[in-house]
Formats: sequence, structure tokens, C-alpha cells
Amino acid sequence: MKSDALAVPGQRLTWRWAGSLVLSALLILWLGNNTDIDLKLADAAFDAATRTFPLQHAWIAEQFNHVWLKALLSVLGAGAVVLALWDRWRPYRGWTEARRVGVRVVAMSAVLVPTVTSLLKHASASHCPWDLQRYGGTAPYVRLLEWMPGGVHAGHCLPAGHASSALWLVSLGVFWWPRRPRTALAVAGAMLWVGLAVGWMQQLRGAHFLTHTLWSAWVACALVPAIYIVNTRGLALWQSFRYSSVPHSDALS
Repeated sequence: MKSDALAVPGQRLTWRWAGSLVLSALLILWLGNNTDIDLKLADAAFDAATRTFPLQHAWIAEQFNHVWLKALLSVLGAGAVVLALWDRWRPYRGWTEARRVGVRVVAMSAVLVPTVTSLLKHASASHCPWDLQRYGGTAPYVRLLEWMPGGVHAGHCLPAGHASSALWLVSLGVFWWPRRPRTALAVAGAMLWVGLAVGWMQQLRGAHFLTHTLWSAWVACALVPAIYIVNTRGLALWQSFRYSSVPHSDALS
């Protein structure tokens, strides 16, 4: 019998998740390509008199947020990976299957969310605010769906890489899913805000636009449920197709 703690989302819930991802992606695209919210927020953080972002080298933004906090989150993520690998090698007898899956999902999220975000970032042409002519740089401002002018090097700045170092924390909600869905969503939502706050500090430094951070959040919200489904429904499907050379006892009777 399958444990209730490992029950996976039903088909209706899966479709709702997919639909929410599509709608949120369209919303972020609309914000970036049909509004000036990115520029307005960057303008508010920029000092036109000194032609700088005053918080670019502020301790709270540069040292605490970008260095120390990132290091702490990296250590936590590495710890989750080590814990999952150790349990795989020598399973903890006191762990329920739900906890084991939760640790595995968190460990995979800690690796995949920043990695996928980084790969997308290196494939993008978008520039960071501080690289734009508008803010003292040399690159033109080009929206996501617009062509980059010839001779301009790619900016590799979208999605926001630093925010992804915290956005994998969204996976912590899996420890309460599906037995306590409200708690699971509340924890995931709180961790989402932590990631957005980390991204916001980078925006104040001129390192990213708002939509850069929103796309990072979207990537996390797409990956974490997918990782959970792979570790529950996908694992169960894989086990059902595994070939066993040892016949069942009833077949020998």
C-alpha cells in the first residue's frame, strides 16, 4: 500500500499548477515588454547627480546580502545534499518515507534551482541596469522580446542569479505536503518572499531589474513541484516497470 504521506497531487491540482505557471509567465512578459516598471524602479534607486547607484557598494547590500548570506545559503544547500546522499547510502531508520522524500527534494532543489537559473542567465542577452547607458554604462536598454542591436555583446543578466541562491528554499514547504497543504503553501510562500527580498537588494544595487528577479522566482516555482513529482509519482512509475528476475512465490506454487 502507498503511504498517504507520499500521495502526489491529483490531475486537477497538476493542471492548476501548470496553468498558474503559464499565466504568471505571461504576466511577467507583459510587465517587462509593455510597462516601464523595470526602469522606474531602477531610476528610483539611481542617483542622477552622481551617476551611481548609492547602495551598490553599501555593506548591507554588497557584503551581507551578496557575500555572507549567499555563503550561508550555499552551506545550507550543501548540507541538504550531503544529508540526502548519506541517507541514500545508510538510510536513517527513524525517518518516515515522507521525510526522506522531503530531504531529497530539498537537496535536488538546492542544486537545480541555482544551476538552471545560471544556465538561462548565461544564455540571455539582457543587460544589468548598471551596464546600461541610462545608468552610466555603455549598453542600450533592450526588452526581453526585442532584438539586440548588432555589435552589442550579450549581457547575461536574466534571470537574477543571486536571488536563486535563496529561492530554492521554496522547497522546504514539501515537508508538510500533502498532509497539511495550507502549512506547506505558507512555508513555501514565506521562503518565496525571502528569495524576492534577496533579489530586491540586488535591484537596489543596480545589479538587476524587477523582472529579472520575478523570472528567477518563476523558475523556482516551476522546478520545485516538478522535482517533487519526479520523486513521488515518477519514482513509483519507475519502480512499477522495474524488471525482477526472481519470480513471485505464487508463481512457483
